[in-house]
Amino acid sequence: MKYRKLALLAVIGILAGLYVHFDLGQYLNLQALKERQAAIETFRSANLGLTVAGYFVVYIIATALSIPGAALLTLAGGAIFGLLWGTLIVSFASTIGATLAFLMSRFLLRDWVSQRFGQRLAAIDEGIKREGAFYLFTLRLVPAFPFFLVNLLFGLTAMKTRAYYIASQLGMLAGTVVYVNAGTQLARLDSLSGILSPALIGSFVLLGIFPLIARKLVEMVRMNKVFAHWKKPARFERNLVVIGGGSAGLVTAYIAAAVKAKVTLVEKHKLGGDCLNTGCVPSKALIRSAKFLSHITRSQEFGIATAQANFEFADVMKRVQSVIKTVEPHDSAERYSGLGVDVIQGSANIVSPWEVEITREDGSTQRLSTRSIVIATGARPFVPPIPGIEEVGYLTSDNVWNLRELPQRLVVLGGGPIGSEMTQAFARLGAKVTQVEMAPRIMIREDPEVSELVTRRFRAEGIDVLLNHRAKQFVVENGEKVLIAEHDGQDVRIPFDAVLVAVGRAANLKGFGLEELGVRTGRTVETNEFLQTNYPNIYAAGDVAGPFQFTHTAAHQAWYAAVNALFDPLKKFKADYSVIPWATFVEPEVARVGLNELEAKEKGIPYEVTTYDIDDLDRAIADSEAHGFIKVLTVPGKDKILGVTIVGEHAGDLIAEYVLAMKQGIGLNKILGTIHIYPTLAEANKYVAGNWKKAHAPQRLLAWVERFHAWRRG
Repeated sequence: MKYRKLALLAVIGILAGLYVHFDLGQYLNLQALKERQAAIETFRSANLGLTVAGYFVVYIIATALSIPGAALLTLAGGAIFGLLWGTLIVSFASTIGATLAFLMSRFLLRDWVSQRFGQRLAAIDEGIKREGAFYLFTLRLVPAFPFFLVNLLFGLTAMKTRAYYIASQLGMLAGTVVYVNAGTQLARLDSLSGILSPALIGSFVLLGIFPLIARKLVEMVRMNKVFAHWKKPARFERNLVVIGGGSAGLVTAYIAAAVKAKVTLVEKHKLGGDCLNTGCVPSKALIRSAKFLSHITRSQEFGIATAQANFEFADVMKRVQSVIKTVEPHDSAERYSGLGVDVIQGSANIVSPWEVEITREDGSTQRLSTRSIVIATGARPFVPPIPGIEEVGYLTSDNVWNLRELPQRLVVLGGGPIGSEMTQAFARLGAKVTQVEMAPRIMIREDPEVSELVTRRFRAEGIDVLLNHRAKQFVVENGEKVLIAEHDGQDVRIPFDAVLVAVGRAANLKGFGLEELGVRTGRTVETNEFLQTNYPNIYAAGDVAGPFQFTHTAAHQAWYAAVNALFDPLKKFKADYSVIPWATFVEPEVARVGLNELEAKEKGIPYEVTTYDIDDLDRAIADSEAHGFIKVLTVPGKDKILGVTIVGEHAGDLIAEYVLAMKQGIGLNKILGTIHIYPTLAEANKYVAGNWKKAHAPQRLLAWVERFHAWRRG
């Protein structure tokens, strides 16, 4: 491959050298063409086939090598062959030449660009895949944008050659006709500016706008096709109906009410969704109690000879419920009603693209017409179809909060964030916990050293972490529950009293009319970049839409869903997932934003790594929490942050500085130049920036500075 690239570069270099050596540019001007017009016409009359072939080849070479003068050659086509044949010849020659330039750019440069800008190029390729032909067609219609640059830039993308050729041929046709026609009037032209007059440029700009107008018309046709079988109401009772009262639904309804839209929020169970009732809030309350107990077992680290705690598991779970009740008013019907949201407790069913039928708790029904709908129905724990699981009974993150007796032997299926958090919490509360993970490590989305650090901590706390163990079957033997797992081809028997299933979550897609309506779904509701479903007025946000299942991401999506649903077609925004942070609240805590090394390698994105070990931080030492690290990925040679992983105490809080930095384009140099309070854990962010600076110190400059100081000492 390398030698073929060198050979192609050599050929291009030779052709460019010949062009310069023989001063071929002298023939590519209007005056030269007019002077030779009579001779060219005489030659064409005597040798038509040779003239066509020669002109065709020259045009292709000039376009392929991006030689200046394509406009002049097009004029020549009109002058030599007339409007009809000139247009035909130039159209094919210019498109073939442009496609060759496109392919050469791809062959010579795409691999290099992909290595340096892999993540950005992937996003561009995704856009090109969806609408590349349309945008290429638009650019081809506007000659003010250099065609040779279009060829080179599109060659760096993943656009298919066939699509490139067709869009180019069609897009350049209008401009070709204009230039060829001008060539038929060559004797009257004094300069190329006669062709590129303001009026003509204005016409081309209008031609460039036309595809945008055409696209809107196409969207209208598609919309009419989607809505063809439905009768649209003459007026609407609501601007927006939101189905689901979790994080995404609440924020969507709040935004709608804030901009004075008439909005109804429907929730079948409890407002606040999983986060308040069965997820974030109760799990963090349980983790806090468990952490307190872990500190008692570590009393000697803090200079306390002995310490003990007497507690009942039921009281810990009672505290969890108390925390939920304390937070509950933040998500209550009373609060949102006061904000202007029409809150209804009941089940919603979408009966048409503009109508939602609501069945209240008392059995009464109500049908509301609405201009737009937002689906925010969330997700539920996924329970794998393992033989015997129904017979032994199982816990999930939904019902584990009903426990009032601590299971003496608990099996946790799953090594992801939920499974790992619950594993450590229940172990600290006194259960004998066995964590079963079929992958080679827990927390598989994190870098290997992160998984290793957490696994070591788990095992040090008495947790039996079983990796590469696949759950095969649940059985009851002599009144004892047993999990049979496969490991290295052998069956491993794990007796237990309770099993907690934490292997992922599945979107709630059934029971509210999506199938009947024909809304496209897969593992989640299928949406475009504006969070629209295949019905343009129906949106989805939160866990039901993906791609992330975090409370803060659901709230983030809710803004886009609400604004787009209320203000399209006047204005709509593409959902931005460029900077998404998350944390796993085990100990040591793990937080991340952007890329880690695992993802950077998978995507082929070049990076540099800078680390700082928190065991060297004064505050961490004082708190007896001197463990963990910060790892920052940056663009090679630059301080631009690609991603950050933090492992250690309060990692979820420390990551916020990097989330802000990445969102606002702030690099490590500015973090280094920011004052951080001493002694705090946040100083670690400054120290890792300092490590980056040391690694990129200007050594030559420092050598000269050293000489300067030596000279000043005399």
